[in-house]
Amino acid sequence: MYSERLTYRLINTQDIDAVHQLHSIKEVDEFNTLGIPKNEEETERVLQNWITENLKEERTNKTYAIESSTQEFIGVFGIKFSNIKYNKAEVWFKFNPKFWNQGYATEALNYFLDQCFNTHKLHRVEAGCARNNLGSKRVLEKCGFTQEGIQRKNLPLKSGWSDNYEFGILEEEYLDKNRD
Repeated sequence: MYSERLTYRLINTQDIDAVHQLHSIKEVDEFNTLGIPKNEEETERVLQNWITENLKEERTNKTYAIESSTQEFIGVFGIKFSNIKYNKAEVWFKFNPKFWNQGYATEALNYFLDQCFNTHKLHRVEAGCARNNLGSKRVLEKCGFTQEGIQRKNLPLKSGWSDNYEFGILEEEYLDKNRD
């Protein structure tokens, strides 16, 4: 799967080193509830959970590796599908800081929004970010998400409990925004 500058593929066991490195970066850890892994075995458990979910046939959680046009691992992107009755999903992403502020997160989110609304025919997509995570907040807003609320002291971050911005985008909003 491709967008203009990025390649997306389901995460696999060969990604252990790249995922471990990503989760070990101080700037990534700042807003990551997992914390910096103690060792590769801890990362492997997280990765194995993602792989197990990816193997399920039904619409369930999916985690993707994101690579640049030079096949460099730059981050991960996740989609958590809800119960089919609600016809929605939550998206999340993490990028290596050396790829921040270059439009990659916006490009990836737009790609996966297209998948959510045009391929999976979802009604709604949700996302959240820590109150001080201004980069992720900007990405969500650029992609058409609306801030719908704040969950107070919801995220257990290294710095302490953080408020979490709640965002959502509806199918009709996405389709209206992307009409030619």
